[in-house]
Amino acid sequence: MDFSFSPASLVNIIFIAIGIGICLLCILQITASIHIQKIIRRYFQFFFLFILLYITSHLVREIMNGLPGEGVRAGLYIVTFIEMVSAGIMAQMMSLLILVVAKKGEKINGIALVIHSLFLAHLIMLIAFWPFDLVYTFDANNVYSRGPLYILSNLVPLLMLLLDSYLLIRYRKNIAKSVATAFWLYIVVPVVAIIIQSFTNGIQLIIFATVICAFYMFSVVIYRQTMVYQQQKVDSSRIEAELTMASSIQSDMLPSIYPAFPERSEFDIYASMNPAKEVGGDFYNFFLVDDDHLCIMIADVSGKGVPAALFMMASMIVLANNAMIGKSPAKILTDANASICSNNREGMFVTAWLGILELSTGKLVAANAGHEFPVIYEPGGKFEYLKDKHGLVIGGFPDIVYQEYTVNLKPGSKLFIYTDGVTEATASNDELYGFDRLKDALNSNTSSHPQEMCEQVSKSINEFVKDAEQFDDITMLCLEYKGK
Repeated sequence: MDFSFSPASLVNIIFIAIGIGICLLCILQITASIHIQKIIRRYFQFFFLFILLYITSHLVREIMNGLPGEGVRAGLYIVTFIEMVSAGIMAQMMSLLILVVAKKGEKINGIALVIHSLFLAHLIMLIAFWPFDLVYTFDANNVYSRGPLYILSNLVPLLMLLLDSYLLIRYRKNIAKSVATAFWLYIVVPVVAIIIQSFTNGIQLIIFATVICAFYMFSVVIYRQTMVYQQQKVDSSRIEAELTMASSIQSDMLPSIYPAFPERSEFDIYASMNPAKEVGGDFYNFFLVDDDHLCIMIADVSGKGVPAALFMMASMIVLANNAMIGKSPAKILTDANASICSNNREGMFVTAWLGILELSTGKLVAANAGHEFPVIYEPGGKFEYLKDKHGLVIGGFPDIVYQEYTVNLKPGSKLFIYTDGVTEATASNDELYGFDRLKDALNSNTSSHPQEMCEQVSKSINEFVKDAEQFDDITMLCLEYKGK
C-alpha cells in the first residue's frame, strides 16, 4: 500500500494537523469559559466541533486518496460527504453566531429559520447528487476529482456568507467594532484564500485560512464577553456594597437597642424586622411623644427591594414628624397620607397601624390604614385578634380621613402587631403560615416578655417554612403594659 504524498498533499496535511490542534484548544477553552453567555458558548462549541470534523475528514481523504480497494473507495465517498456536510454546518453556525451576538439575547426565531432552511437545502442537494457523482467522484484508482456540478456544493455556504454580510451591515450598531472586524475577516479571508489556492497546484489554503480566522474571531468574541463579565462583576460588587450600606442605614433608622427605655417601668417593648432582600419595605417605630405618651407604629410598603426601602424611609419620617407634634393617630395618618399623595408619581402605597399609649392610664388610641389586625392579650385570658376598622392604604387617595378607636390596656396586657410577611410566610408546599398558627404561637406561652414573645413567633415560623425561600419581609412588635 503506497502512502507517498505529493508536496501539496504534505502541505495540506501540515495545515490540517495545525488546524486540528487549534480547534481542540478552542473547544476546551470555550467549554471551560462558563461565564460566557450560554447561547454563544453553545454555538461556538458546535462551530469548532464541525470545523474539526471538516478538516479531519479532509485529512482522512488526503491520506486515503489514491489507495486501492473497494473498502477504501466507500470510505472516500463517506468522508467526502461528511466534509461537505460539515462545511454547510460551519456556515450555519457562523450565521447564528453573528445573529446572537447582534441580537444580544433577543429572540432570533425568524432569521434563524431562514438559516436552518438554507442548511437543509444544502443537505438535500448533497444527498440527491451523491449517487450520480455530480458533486465529486473518484476514478478507477480512487483519486478524487470534482464533479460537473461541484460549484453547487458551495452555493449554500456562499449564500450564507452573503447573509452574514447583510446581518453585519444591518446590526452594525449592535456589534462592537472589534467583533465586527473579526466576523468580516472570517467572511473575506477564506474567499481570498480560494482565489489564491487556484494558482497553488492543490494546496488547500482555504482550510488554514478558515481555522486561523475562526480562531481570531473566537478570541475577539470571548475577550469581549470576558470584559463584559468582569465589568458586570465590578458593577455587582459595587451594587452589593451599596445595598449593604443601605441595609445598615435602614437598620440604624429603626429602634434596635433593648431594653428600649430601661428607666421606664410602665411598659416593655421589643420589635424585629427580617427583610426578604438586602433592604426591606417594612418598618416599625416607637418613641415618647412626651413623658406620658408612647407612639407605636408598624407599616408595610408596597413592592420590594430598593424602591420600597426608599419609600419606607420617607414614609417613616413623615409619620414620625406628624406624631411628634402631638397629633391624634387619625390626624397623623390623614396628614401623612395627604403629604405622601402630593408627591407620589410612582403610585406606591403603605399600610400602617399607629397607636398612642397613655402610660399613666393604659388608654391606647389607634388608627389603621389598611394594615393587619392587631392581637391583644388581657391578663387571665388569651391572645385574640382585635378586628379594628380598616381605613384605606396611605398613598392611595389624597382626601382620605382616617378614623381612630380606643382600647384600655390593663397592667399585664400585651399588644402584638406585625406585617403580612408573618401570616403569609410560605412553606415549600405553598401553604401559608396563617392567622391561626400566629395566634397559637402567641398563646403557647402568654407569660413571655415581649422579646421572648417575638422570638417564639419567629421560631414557629421557621419550623413551619423550614428551608423554603422567604418572599416577604417579616416584621413584628410586641408591647407589654405594666402600669404605674
